Amino acid sequence: MATHYYILLLLFCFVVIFLVSMPHQAHASMRGSSSLSKIVLDPPAVGICASSVTIHGYKCQEIEVTTKDGYILSLQRIPEGRAGGGGNTKRQPVIIQHGVLVDGMTWLLNSPEQDLPLILADKGFDVWIANTRGTRFCRRHTSLQPDDPEFWNWSWDELVAFDLPAVFDYVYAHTGQQIHYVGHSLGTLIALASFSEGLLVDKVKSAALLSPIAYLSHMNTALGVIAAKAFVGEVTTLFGLAEFNPKGEQVGLFLQALCAYPGVDCYDLLTAVTGHNCCLNASTVDLFLMNEPQSTSTKNMVHLGQTVRDGVLEKYNYGNPEYNMMHYGEATPPIYNLSNIPRSLPIFMSYGGQDALSDVRDVQQLLDSFKYHDVDKLTVQYIKDYGHADFIMGVNAKDIVFNQVYSFFMHQH
Repeated sequence: MATHYYILLLLFCFVVIFLVSMPHQAHASMRGSSSLSKIVLDPPAVGICASSVTIHGYKCQEIEVTTKDGYILSLQRIPEGRAGGGGNTKRQPVIIQHGVLVDGMTWLLNSPEQDLPLILADKGFDVWIANTRGTRFCRRHTSLQPDDPEFWNWSWDELVAFDLPAVFDYVYAHTGQQIHYVGHSLGTLIALASFSEGLLVDKVKSAALLSPIAYLSHMNTALGVIAAKAFVGEVTTLFGLAEFNPKGEQVGLFLQALCAYPGVDCYDLLTAVTGHNCCLNASTVDLFLMNEPQSTSTKNMVHLGQTVRDGVLEKYNYGNPEYNMMHYGEATPPIYNLSNIPRSLPIFMSYGGQDALSDVRDVQQLLDSFKYHDVDKLTVQYIKDYGHADFIMGVNAKDIVFNQVYSFFMHQH
């Protein structure tokens, strides 16, 4: 029964459309414990630095950044490589952004030689790992508590408008340099949307987008499509616009209902939702279950569902022209116009032929938005055998993807 429960949790992480990746160091197991689903007002004592970075011999700083709307975000800085040698050398800053339902731990899955943040630190970069609101180390606010529904009144629009800019502003202020960016899945969507709004563009040096997400019309798994429909339909009634806690009882029941849906096979969840992942180490699933998934807001899940359903990149739809008028001054939500992204911004995109979430046809539609981009500023990598999760936790990701990211960054002078 316990195993089935954890499979349901795993399903949730993979079914919610956007992110599949896993953390590195495990803390206490969730098995038989109910305390982990309770609200945490303060960050756990052991942060990402202590659990997954300094134990490997790297320097790491835990930093707090406050957004303009009051959320206190956790940020980890790895200022130099394991060998040290920082001295007075000015290292190029890199911000690394995870996707939905996990946190920055997801970049620290494998050995130091295989983890992107540590690889970049060893290669001379000043690495900053971002964490978004609602995740375990970002459950604080200047005036709200997590048990207040208003704490959860946000979607990925707010990640675009507040979280990403707060992190960029902080890093820019402390380094005085333009910043390289790496995002995976939802981390690509919020970056593209931010760039299209004219945010960050004066501070970003280049952007590497892994499993890029913008359009989801061709997401081709029954499980994912049903989940998206459910999020747009029943979820608001079921959970209210508050915390969406994957470890909570209500969500567990919701997942059971999804698994019982005709035509949905929950046996091989990872493959069923993300497509076939060629290169995963199965033992990491246990580590994942001890650390993830993380909470997000129900409103965020609904917005993601709208993105699938409507096939356009637009702000949260309140479902009523009057409500939209109240928020936006127009009856329909404004779109994020990707053609506004500066043509001279260096962008690297890497996508996989087996990725059922970041489907090849949807990536082609995204690339079509960049048809007028400066030809020497857009680099595209296609990896025939890669699925959604391989870009983060694939055992050969260093050789196939991360070295390409490093090479791309080194060419941006």
